Amino acid sequence: METLIEKYKGIHPGIILERELKKRKLRKAPFALILEEYPQTLNEITKGRRGITSGLSLKIDKALNLSEGTMFVLQAYYEIQKEKLKIENLNSPNLSLFRKALFWDTDFDKINWDKQFKTIIKRVFERGNEIEKAEIIKFYGLKKVKETIGFDTIEKSLKVLQHLNIS
Repeated sequence: METLIEKYKGIHPGIILERELKKRKLRKAPFALILEEYPQTLNEITKGRRGITSGLSLKIDKALNLSEGTMFVLQAYYEIQKEKLKIENLNSPNLSLFRKALFWDTDFDKINWDKQFKTIIKRVFERGNEIEKAEIIKFYGLKKVKETIGFDTIEKSLKVLQHLNIS
């Protein structure tokens, strides 16, 4: 149980369940009926849209011959990971100033503003408008922005700097 939990810690248990069903060549609908659950419920869980309750966890663990509580513990770790992401995202710039289209290739709500700062700064200074650039400078500081994209690029965005009264 511990190796499975350590391996999949923070991943939605439904995704792990789907992987386990495929590995054992079990189809979801018949498996749901064995558990005395609606197939739609199991489908929602395997898509990561619904969590696993303690009762359902016991049924799944028994049916798959897993240690009791495995799926429920995985659900708990997933919930902890979600909360950690929320806390990390509290330390972010004013998101209402950014166009979501600027980050078209990623889930805007899951951006880690601390770990991905280089990519974010480069993206905003390549494609962003003056307001977005100003917010990035305000959030990260002029020094960090200059170190990331270089002094020349900052000079090209002189309008932003004047707008902020930064020199």
